[in-house]
This record gives sequence, C-alpha cells and structure tokens, in this order.
Amino acid sequence: MLLGMIVLGIDPGLANLGLGLVDGDVRRARHLYHVCLTTESAWIMPRRLQYIHEEVSRLLAEYQPDAVAIEDQILRKQADVAFKVGQAFGVVQLACAQAGVPIHAYGPMQVKKALVGAGRAEKEQVIYMVKATLGVRELFNNHAADALALALTHLAHAPMQARAAALVT
Repeated sequence: MLLGMIVLGIDPGLANLGLGLVDGDVRRARHLYHVCLTTESAWIMPRRLQYIHEEVSRLLAEYQPDAVAIEDQILRKQADVAFKVGQAFGVVQLACAQAGVPIHAYGPMQVKKALVGAGRAEKEQVIYMVKATLGVRELFNNHAADALALALTHLAHAPMQARAAALVT
C-alpha cells in the first residue's frame, strides 16, 4: 500500500550513480529501494551511458515515480570529471523526459538543511537521518544514501512547491 508521493532520488555520477526510491509525504516516508549503479572504467563511454540510461529507465517504468530529485551541483574543480558526470546527468535527464517524470534539482546544502536542519551538516549526520527517517538499518553505499536523502528532500519541499505553483496559475 502506497503512502503518498513516490520519489526517485538520484546522486549523479559516471562511475557510481546512486538511486533511491521513497514513498510518502513530509510527515512519514517509507523506503522502497536503493542501489548504487557502477560502471566499469574499462567500458567505452557509450556503453557506460547506455547502462545508466537502461537502469534508470527500468526503475522509472517499474516504480512510476511522481517526481525525480537530483543533485544539481556538478564538480567544477576538475573539468574532465565534471564533463563525465555531466554526461551521466544528461542521460538521466533524457530517461526522465522519456518517462514524462518531472525533475527537481537540489543542492547539497538544501539536502542537509532539509534532513538535519543545518546546511553545513556533516555527511555522517545526513546518513544517520536517512536511516532514522526510513528505518533502514543496513549499511549501504554513500551514493545510495545521498539518493535517498535527495528523495526525502523533495518530499519536504513538494507541498511548498505545489502551493507556489497554485498561486502562479
């Protein structure tokens, strides 16, 4: 039985891409699924991007989320890394557009503020809040934890975004 809105959180990356699905609202949320997709550095770039696209598309078709929450900060210090992550980011956006699922972007400080209450919180505090909020006891990959944190952030922001959209129309 679904609690409310289904949100797919995505922590974009080329080598490691975190995916986390939650169901619920700002008052309560339930963990549905999480995974960290890993592409091999030996794979040619088109194969890596194809794999990411296929897996994201599969999850979108299987869970039919109402929204996607993605981290919008792409590394800017290393141009080659930023370019590769940007390609993965683009493939994810394409999969979402093909599925007709709206994308909402959140920066790291927004996620920390939504989950911990402070924009400069430590990563361990965010992971703790993800586990506590969702009742997930198992240890899991940091990329998957970030994806779940993004999904929870959207659940917190969605009511305000809906009210703002209603005022515009």
